[in-house]
Amino acid sequence: MLTIVAFIVALGLLIAVHEYGHYRVAVACNVKVLRFSIGFGKVLYRWQPRRPRPGQDTEFVIGAFPLGGYVKMLDEREGDVPAAERHRAFNTQPIKVRTAIVAAGPVANLLLAIVLYAAVNWIGLDEPEPVLGSPVAGSIAAQAGLKGGERVASAALEGDDQEPVRSFEELRWLLTSGALDGRDLRMVLEREGGSRGGELVLPLSRLDTRDADAQLLRKVGLVAPWSAPVLGEVMAGGAGDRAGLRKGDLVLRVNGQPVGDAQQLRDLIRAQVQGGRALASSWEIERAGQRLQVAVTPDVVADGKNLPMGRISAYVGAPPAMVTVRYGPLDGLWKGVVRTWDVSALTLRMMGRMLVGEASVKNLSGPLTIADYAGKSASLGLTQYLLFLALISVSLGVLNLLPLPVLDGGHLMYYLWEAITGRSVSDAWMERLQRGGVAVLLVMMSIALFNDVARLFG
Repeated sequence: MLTIVAFIVALGLLIAVHEYGHYRVAVACNVKVLRFSIGFGKVLYRWQPRRPRPGQDTEFVIGAFPLGGYVKMLDEREGDVPAAERHRAFNTQPIKVRTAIVAAGPVANLLLAIVLYAAVNWIGLDEPEPVLGSPVAGSIAAQAGLKGGERVASAALEGDDQEPVRSFEELRWLLTSGALDGRDLRMVLEREGGSRGGELVLPLSRLDTRDADAQLLRKVGLVAPWSAPVLGEVMAGGAGDRAGLRKGDLVLRVNGQPVGDAQQLRDLIRAQVQGGRALASSWEIERAGQRLQVAVTPDVVADGKNLPMGRISAYVGAPPAMVTVRYGPLDGLWKGVVRTWDVSALTLRMMGRMLVGEASVKNLSGPLTIADYAGKSASLGLTQYLLFLALISVSLGVLNLLPLPVLDGGHLMYYLWEAITGRSVSDAWMERLQRGGVAVLLVMMSIALFNDVARLFG
């Protein structure tokens, strides 16, 4: 139920803001708006303001099908327009007015994202400290010399200036951006006591990021912040329970190999499989101040690529050390602007890479994935839900600016042609382009829906 409510609220808010952008600029330009609709299909609810804006008699509508909305304006191409109101019809407006009205929807979504990101910055967010967990064996982080336990003081992608890293989530964003952009990351490490350590470069440009999925950070090698190799809840009947492991056990060694943190322990558990069969291992643990030897044989399960891996059915790792990241009014707002710009640019680059085959279309997500993330983010609290809304608002704004005829970006493309040539696109070409745009959009939606089903039920 939470997932459904969170999804409907998110969809309604983002569509309403988008359409309000069109509506507000149209009214400001004295273009008559006939209907403001959230959703399509059968009308569930309609109303008109008791005190309408001067010259406006807009009908506000909520439709049964919520995946979209529209603002219908007075237009000679869609019906007869009284001569006395022709100057208020959309099609009779100068190019700059039509451009402003059409662009206002996506811009409203981007402005909403800035406000949402800024709100999170002002409220504050509890995030893990930027202390590195053990790198995945053979990864570029391991090859670069990281061992785990290092604190990152500052970092910068190739070509940028060094900036302080306040949390592991900030570092995760830099790692993801660098990997997708093919830019190396320079990190300044901090020694115990806070003194400056050495500088280290992660060659992210070497990564193959055509499948930029959840395994991307495993390819980098930095999956999670440092946490102690302590066991949490142990599931009854699982491999850990059968071996006699208990909540609170501190794992010191596995087969004589020292265990530095929870990430290393998880990797060791996964690797306790050979030829599809589980391998027994000897664990040295500390329990209530005593050291014990325990024989552990994991269960064999399939990972995301249907490869066998070990699992003990227990939560591995103590909660990492946390820090509250909060900014003042101006800094928080500026950070919101920067994050909106960065996410927009990253989204466009990913779309471009998918178009030329440098990234997989598996990265496209549809309504099922969005609904799933809406529910998960809402269950984690207000700030996580606001971050989710901001991300989807950026995606909606960028998507609508694409030069597809059925989207706002397609109409802006028509106006650009009209500004250059001095004549509008012919009706015949308009029809062809509309059909082509619908076809492209249907293909994108089909791929996104297929990816959703594969992710959630595959």
